Amino acid sequence: QVQLVESGGGLVQPGGSLRLSCAASGIAFSVNAMGWYRQAPGKQRELVALIQVLGNTDYPDSVKGRFTVSRDNARNTVYLQMNSLKPEDTAVYYCVIGRHWGQGTQVTVSS
Repeated sequence: QVQLVESGGGLVQPGGSLRLSCAASGIAFSVNAMGWYRQAPGKQRELVALIQVLGNTDYPDSVKGRFTVSRDNARNTVYLQMNSLKPEDTAVYYCVIGRHWGQGTQVTVSS
């Protein structure tokens, strides 16, 4: 069975940072593309980071320069480093590895 376990979400002040982690099991980690989506209540789901098998990454303009996706193949873990957080970054964040989705972790940016 494939299991993706997310962690690292929480409450942070504007301008702060968080690092999300997604630990995978039961999957050939290194041969899958992976990334992170977010969804805020009443808003469309948005891809915020993509990392391909060969390591190339893509970000939408809304997070470019602030978010960084990386992976550790030895630990079967993908990360999302989020810096300079803004209130509009508040959402549930989901990691995706291949066709598999994590359970989501809440990120709230507020004073």
